[in-house]
Amino acid sequence: MAIALLYNALIFLAAAVLIVPLVKRLGLGEVLGYLVAGVVIGPSALGLVPDADAVLQFSQVGIVFLLFVIGLELKPSRLKLMRKAVFGFGSLQVAITTALLTGLALAAGLSPAAALVVGFSLGLCSTPLVLQLLGERGELSSRHGRYAFALLLFQDLAAIPVLAAIPLLAGDDPLASGWGHMLSEVLIAVGAFAGLIVGGRYLLRPLFRFAAATRSREVFAGTALLVVIGAALLMELAGLSMALGAFIAGVLLADSEYRHSIEADIEPFRGLLLGLFFMAVGMTAQIGLLAERPGLVLGLATALLAAKWLSLVVATRAYRGDWKVALNLGALLSQGGEFGFVLLTAAGAAALLDPALVGLLVLAVSLSMAATPVLVQLHARLIRPLFKAGKPRRDFDRPPQNGPQIIIAGFGRFGQIMGRILQGLKIPYTVLDINAEHVDVVRRYGNEIYFGDASRLDLLEAAGADKARVLVVAVGDIETSMRIVQRVKRRFPHLRLYARARDRYHAQLLMRAEVAYIIRELLPASLELTREVLVGLGIPRDQAQHTVDTFRPHDERALERQLEAFGNKQQQIQTIQQAARELEELFEADEDVATTAPGRPAERR
Repeated sequence: MAIALLYNALIFLAAAVLIVPLVKRLGLGEVLGYLVAGVVIGPSALGLVPDADAVLQFSQVGIVFLLFVIGLELKPSRLKLMRKAVFGFGSLQVAITTALLTGLALAAGLSPAAALVVGFSLGLCSTPLVLQLLGERGELSSRHGRYAFALLLFQDLAAIPVLAAIPLLAGDDPLASGWGHMLSEVLIAVGAFAGLIVGGRYLLRPLFRFAAATRSREVFAGTALLVVIGAALLMELAGLSMALGAFIAGVLLADSEYRHSIEADIEPFRGLLLGLFFMAVGMTAQIGLLAERPGLVLGLATALLAAKWLSLVVATRAYRGDWKVALNLGALLSQGGEFGFVLLTAAGAAALLDPALVGLLVLAVSLSMAATPVLVQLHARLIRPLFKAGKPRRDFDRPPQNGPQIIIAGFGRFGQIMGRILQGLKIPYTVLDINAEHVDVVRRYGNEIYFGDASRLDLLEAAGADKARVLVVAVGDIETSMRIVQRVKRRFPHLRLYARARDRYHAQLLMRAEVAYIIRELLPASLELTREVLVGLGIPRDQAQHTVDTFRPHDERALERQLEAFGNKQQQIQTIQQAARELEELFEADEDVATTAPGRPAERR
């Protein structure tokens, strides 16, 4: 058993390492590379891994992790703002696509019930494929990226009742069994859905607080895996989508202080399992059918792509989206999806569809998924340039290779001070800043600065991060700062990190990430101003300076104690109150600390 598992793991890794980089070098993306690798090692080609269905079932855990990470990026407030796009655009597109494909199925001679199931099943898109392509191209936050995500979320929700209704559509006596079964399934699903939201709201943070208190990364990572798999399994047992359960768990944790740590622990599992999923899809494709009936199979796949492209363009325009968004969505979402496999297989098992027809449709869906990366590339090269009007989007700069040994990420008011000192000392440095207008202004003064996102590893490599000694994270946004730190820690562990902390919470996140040196941006200035206020009150300057110097190490020790209580709000409050009492006692015990300021009694308590 162990040898078989190791053998399969070796086959998958070898196929991914040999084939995916080759396909990616051709400009076709990682997804198509994984699909091709799956076809090569699957039963239809070399047959190195014969049980493709078992691999596909297991690899769907990759979709679970993907949706969990997506949920972590969506705060509940942002998800609330998306509700119109989810239920408005989503329902409109599903209705138009289902109607069009159902009509084509009726014209092909299927019964009304079978045609409806086929039309809806083929109308679903591939969530992991689309999100992976959007992520590769950095377009998740673009307008068409938001529309695509809203549509995929609605489709996942809409597929559940259709899956429950298939036995009803196939049954002879719906009043005796179908409706009652469907009603019970819906009640169980609603109960599980509500239970996950309520339980997650009140249990997830205490659970991660307990895990963080152990100060063990393995325990914390295990807790993250427990939450993802537990939420997915709960939804699966209730007849809902595993991915939906993981997505909800991610959204519930999106506002939590543990978000960045959870994402860093989950990311390696997500990437590996998602690649395995695409390979499994390639393995399950019945390439033998393509060889036997190439005209029919290719015709079905082409008709599916064309019909869905047309329905997406019509739905987007009807929802008042512009032509650019409509055509982007048409290229991105015209494939079938993995939920289509599930629905078509269930319809075949219920004798609603002929097994031979199910095999043909599943192969057509697989081919449409394989064609999507190519279509997206062609669309980007041929169609998108036609819509570039006005000021073109500026590309990131490419810093020179073998740059200086100091890289500064962010060159606002904070980073510029350091840059001026380094420049005065004639110490070379490289700067990356995401604000294009700011970069242009700074360049006018003769500074070497490059427009780019410092969280992108390819730009850091181009800036010489593999040979640099120091990276200064001077960006003000907490999320961006932590994203840079986490990626650099994984990819360039030799870099010594110095970071600007916006506040105490940000400082604690950086301390948990083991950043070498952290400075809270307001602390030095506030201490200097406090000293001047004390002098203005009539306290001798040396005495005022000693007071400030006494406070600073005390505050650092208090911050470290608060870090131990990270995530436990009640314990942090107690720690802050205790630190305040200790500071009073410290000042009272120090003979050199000012105690005779105006308005304060001179005697000691």
